[in-house]
Amino acid sequence: MDQAEQLRIIKANQQVRPLARVITVTSGKGGVGKSNTSINLAIQFRKLGKRVIILDADFGLANIEIMFGAVPKHNLYDLIYQGKNIKDIITWGPMEVGFISGGSGIAGMANLSRDYLNYIIKNLVELDALADIIIIDTGAGISDAVLEFLVASGEILLVTTPEPTSITDSYSLLKALYRHPRFKQADTKVKMLANRVERESEGQVLFNKLNSVVMRYLKIPMTYLGCVPQDAQLTKAVMQQMPVSLQNPNAKSSQAYEKIALRLLDKEEVERQPKRGMAAFFSHMVSRL
Repeated sequence: MDQAEQLRIIKANQQVRPLARVITVTSGKGGVGKSNTSINLAIQFRKLGKRVIILDADFGLANIEIMFGAVPKHNLYDLIYQGKNIKDIITWGPMEVGFISGGSGIAGMANLSRDYLNYIIKNLVELDALADIIIIDTGAGISDAVLEFLVASGEILLVTTPEPTSITDSYSLLKALYRHPRFKQADTKVKMLANRVERESEGQVLFNKLNSVVMRYLKIPMTYLGCVPQDAQLTKAVMQQMPVSLQNPNAKSSQAYEKIALRLLDKEEVERQPKRGMAAFFSHMVSRL
């Protein structure tokens, strides 16, 4: 797609719509609680009065819809190939948190014509009018698809656990991002969340350990958002397909997610994080075409 044309599309839509804040949640490996983080932060943002939509960009697994206990009628594939509009493919879950299933739609974007890409971007821009915050839940690991989302993101939330493999894989993910030809460090903020820790001090130690290696070899500054403790109530909520932040607001994990959401919405944090909106996000993803 011609870069000048992308900029014209974005500028035209920004003049009439506010821009949503796009937060991309990722992890170096599967099974560390990435999708749980996306869902519970979305619920906490809703409790704080924000409109939220989650884009489930994990093509292989339907974690978001399973955890929400809702089956979407349509996904991004239907927007691209079946003529559906953006409102058709949003499924509304608990507390009116919207989510969009990526399906196999995003994976095929690299093969689309310029007209198709223009159509998709114009539709995705509509999300900026429907949400204050858009959470993109990526697949786990270091696939090309995951890296494309991270390169396009201005705000990355990296979920890591104390397991040695999780720490190693988190570093490997950041190294792959650092080496990506289109990665711009100045335009990207990486924030780490320590998940499944036994105590708060363990989360800080985990961050210090990963951050010291990342700063030494990659020179990518990270911010520590906080930690979520091991919590049997969270496991119980997952089994019942309910976000723990709704099922048990007093649970240790619910309170931890609330603190992290509040930190993300702190005035100074918001001012440091410029909003891009979905048009700029997806235009960045397809700018290599």
